[in-house]
Amino acid sequence: MYWYQQHPRNGLKLVASISTWMKNSYEEGYSEAKFEISRDNNHYSVMTIKKVTSKDAAIYFCAASDH
Repeated sequence: MYWYQQHPRNGLKLVASISTWMKNSYEEGYSEAKFEISRDNNHYSVMTIKKVTSKDAAIYFCAASDH
């Protein structure tokens, strides 16, 4: 599963990805300390944003892939 962030008037940015077969992966500028992701099974994932500030104001999307 993939988590994206979209600030107003900007394109989507990949925050992180999570899968059952490999370690969580974070894009440059994002970290687990701020964006914690978890996955309970193949259909359910949660991203928690810690210590939220006004800079975190955005739309967040989750996308799934069966690859």
